[in-house]
Amino acid sequence: MEKCLTMHPVLFEIPTPWGGQYIYSYGVMLTLSLLMGLVIVGHFGTKKESFHQEILANCYVVTAVSAIVGSRILYVITNLESFSSPIQWLDLRSGGLVAYGGFLGGALGAASYLRLKKRPFLAFADAAAPALAFGLSCTRVGCYLYGCDFGVRLSRNAPEWLKAIGTFPRWSQFGDRLRGSPAFIHHVDLYNLAPDATHAYPVHPTQLYEVVAGMLLLIICLIVWRRRLFRGQVILVLALGYGVWRFFLEYIRDDPERGAAFGFSTSQLISILLVPSCALAYVQLRKATF
Repeated sequence: MEKCLTMHPVLFEIPTPWGGQYIYSYGVMLTLSLLMGLVIVGHFGTKKESFHQEILANCYVVTAVSAIVGSRILYVITNLESFSSPIQWLDLRSGGLVAYGGFLGGALGAASYLRLKKRPFLAFADAAAPALAFGLSCTRVGCYLYGCDFGVRLSRNAPEWLKAIGTFPRWSQFGDRLRGSPAFIHHVDLYNLAPDATHAYPVHPTQLYEVVAGMLLLIICLIVWRRRLFRGQVILVLALGYGVWRFFLEYIRDDPERGAAFGFSTSQLISILLVPSCALAYVQLRKATF
């Protein structure tokens, strides 16, 4: 079986009187994405849209909290059987967030706050679009380090380098608290992988595909910002691009936590609703401008 690269689900452990506390890679990458997002939103919000710094900062905090809550709620709804106690709903250290839930939750939080402050939502949304694209890349690095959100098994003819980056280990250094990478556990449960194997079968590293997609979307957002014709154009281009990308990406995802209905995953169903809605909004806003 192919060799795998070493994953790092835990960056380090902090000793406490109650035992060691793991600092998860995903949590660190999520924190980094939020901090960098504040910088990005601050730049576009103040330089391009003349938002007052206090309103912009407060709106960002509301948006970030709403995004985390929304992404967690969607994850919990689609994986209720995975939780033995409601207390576990709040444990975000090792992941368990859905990107679409974050986008929708953040949009709702921002729209509600800006309505109270009588400031334009689309202006803030455009400022936030590059931050969302960067955040997608950043958090998917965390997903890769943890091993969640993995893809379907690769064929035997797949390139060796792709097999190497798409092979996740069993893990043995974390005791009973982490009994194996999600891909490894899934392959043992579903594909008859030997429980004492050293690593899972090679899979599509869909996390890294999304890292690349996020960076491409960031570049597109920056280009659209330079040529923006109307408020809302940047966020709508981002939503359209991500919606189409996510719909097709789901066909090579294999993690069991995505939820499904009517033959589609939860994210595909959201894409089916989101893409036409954003396309219609784009056409209407553009018409109103000219």
